[in-house]
Amino acid sequence: MDKFRQKKHFIGVDISNDKLDLAILQDAESGRFKNKVVTNDFKGFDSIPAWLETQTVQLTDCVFCMEHTGTYGLLFFAWLSQMGIDYCVEPALKIKRSLGLTRGKDDKVDARRIADYAFTHRAKLQPFSLPSGVLLQIKQLLTYRDQMVRICTSLKNSLKSHQQYQRVSGLKSVSREIEMQITDFEERIVQIKKQIIDLIKSDESLYKNYNLTRSVIGIAFVIATYMLVTTNNFTSFDNGREYACYSGIAPFKNESGTSIRGKTKVSSLANKKVKALLSNGANSAINWDPEMKKYYNRKSDEGKDHNLIINSIRCKLINRVFAVIKRQTPYVKIYQQNFV
Repeated sequence: MDKFRQKKHFIGVDISNDKLDLAILQDAESGRFKNKVVTNDFKGFDSIPAWLETQTVQLTDCVFCMEHTGTYGLLFFAWLSQMGIDYCVEPALKIKRSLGLTRGKDDKVDARRIADYAFTHRAKLQPFSLPSGVLLQIKQLLTYRDQMVRICTSLKNSLKSHQQYQRVSGLKSVSREIEMQITDFEERIVQIKKQIIDLIKSDESLYKNYNLTRSVIGIAFVIATYMLVTTNNFTSFDNGREYACYSGIAPFKNESGTSIRGKTKVSSLANKKVKALLSNGANSAINWDPEMKKYYNRKSDEGKDHNLIINSIRCKLINRVFAVIKRQTPYVKIYQQNFV
């Protein structure tokens, strides 16, 4: 963060599929900007240093800031990392809310607003670290696996419907064809899992953290892999509380003075995929971990809401995972004994 504070020039980048709109803040007091549009490919990226030279700006004195736009920005992130250029990637909603009331919107204006945001918040900006090639491959395979699972689930639901038709119509060919498709997709899902595990095994640090994560009861293949990807192999978050906030399961107070006494609740700003997976992990932990089952029953007997208890268990699972990663030793169940 300190190196961002020492930078002289702040460049906002609005990323789209085909192009990048860049805006460099030339004078913060007068609000003067200089804009540039380049193609979203290496040819366009390579033209940026020459453009900066015309503005008497050194590339090493710059900070690039952009919104997180999914896959559209990956190539640009890779180029920045390869060039050793400092950059940060911020949530779009965070930038939007920081600007207050705004009027109008286009790519040129958005780039200027991002540059202004970067300058204003330069003391708080966090440098972005592009995940390793292995993690990027795992992330892509996880996305593909999710697509296959959704299609397979849809086919299974469709099969039930056609089997009801079959009882009346007598037509069996449709059901047989759907069954063949389901078998095919299930085989693909198995193969994708094998590819992911092979990739994890290819990296010693990933493989060790994967096994440590899975040592926690309730955490299986899918959750462990998603945690590796979303934490950049446990380098992007310092503790379980931060990851719980990211996952949307950390409770926050809703109080102000003496007049506002709202319920403590979680935020809607979350990685909802991870949140849903952790719910599955919490249910699994209740079934297989006697300690978690005892905790659930105790809280349920106290009259606590089911969802509230599940959320508490999700937080416990996250904290256990971060604890074993920090210690670099597997989770050990402590058995209690009753002494007479």
